[in-house]
Amino acid sequence: MQDIAEQLLAWHTSDRSFAVATVVGVTGSAPRDPGAALAVDADGEAIGSVSGGCVESAVYELCRAAIESGEPVLERFGYSDEDAFAVGLTCGGILDVFVQPVRPGADPALDAGIALIADGTPVALARVVAGPAGLLGATVAVTADTHHGLLSPAPSVAAPLERSVVAEARAMLDAGRTGRIVLGLDGRPCDEHGQGTVTLFVESYVPAPRMLVFGAIDFAAAVVRIGKFLGYDVTVCDARPVFATERRFPEADRVVVDWPHRYLDTQLDRLDGRTVLCVLTHDAKFDLPLLERALRLPVGYIGAMGSRRTHREREAGLRAAGLTEAEIGRLRSPIGLDLGARTPEETAVSVAAEIVAHRRGGSCLPLSAGSGPIHHDLAQDLAQDPAAAEDTRETTAARRVRKPHAA
Repeated sequence: MQDIAEQLLAWHTSDRSFAVATVVGVTGSAPRDPGAALAVDADGEAIGSVSGGCVESAVYELCRAAIESGEPVLERFGYSDEDAFAVGLTCGGILDVFVQPVRPGADPALDAGIALIADGTPVALARVVAGPAGLLGATVAVTADTHHGLLSPAPSVAAPLERSVVAEARAMLDAGRTGRIVLGLDGRPCDEHGQGTVTLFVESYVPAPRMLVFGAIDFAAAVVRIGKFLGYDVTVCDARPVFATERRFPEADRVVVDWPHRYLDTQLDRLDGRTVLCVLTHDAKFDLPLLERALRLPVGYIGAMGSRRTHREREAGLRAAGLTEAEIGRLRSPIGLDLGARTPEETAVSVAAEIVAHRRGGSCLPLSAGSGPIHHDLAQDLAQDPAAAEDTRETTAARRVRKPHAA
């Protein structure tokens, strides 16, 4: 829903009723992840998407009906063996879509949540998408230090559940995660959906993930462009003022003239597990002090440009600085996947592909070479098959050995 938040805010500010259909569950192969949303206002205007097209018409009608009735609904869409062209997903997946009507002023928690999103304040919206009829659609807006909304007007019944919802949603907000949680009416986590349970969908609205590009070179300009395309807040940093200029990097959110390691030291409170660091200077006097710090930080991805020889010398320097093999093993170097890239633009695609694969748990093989699900989640895959964890590590190590310079 974050993709369409600006338009929802405009509708809400103008006191216009609307309905939001959100993907709250995905089984098998499906075109959109949980959190994808389509919204329809009272005049019939539609924004967003839940499926890339295959169930949009049916979801649109559900939204129109929800605006009229004022009642939320959970609907499941899946592939039909009898008629592949029926309302469903011919790719074989199943989507659970929750449709919630929104009337400005009718739900203080939703009103507060929308206002916080507009303000840029990190907030998690926890909505009941399955459970007792009286709770369906109930919303709690949770920030780092407070929350808005009640799950039920009966405190003796709702208090334990509400405390658990707030705690779970706050933990997901801290991690920037969106997904479902299942709780018993007593607030205890449950493994299975069923009678006496409440299913909530938690959407975390946090600032865009950060990409820090160190080295104001021509390859960096291409990486900046593709980083913006992927939705990152992009910073370019270089100690050389003649190269680090806004004119050379017009698409960057900011251009900083500073030594890379010194700038990184000023950003520690703004880095998290979604942060990406692309070290493109391949100059030891810049790289080593930077990587010595970066590889000890809980960021999501660290890649460095350079030849095989540069990489070996870089590893030796990091060992001499006291880094462990596990810390050095976090470094993706030479940066990027083996696409045979030559130009800055091709190299940027190579770097972006590795970032996406690392984040999503992709194998980096052609889709035509496999037979499993196209869309998958690394954490879920490893939880279902613990032995795959070791295979993943071995494959990653082997892939690192085979990659050519900068691509």
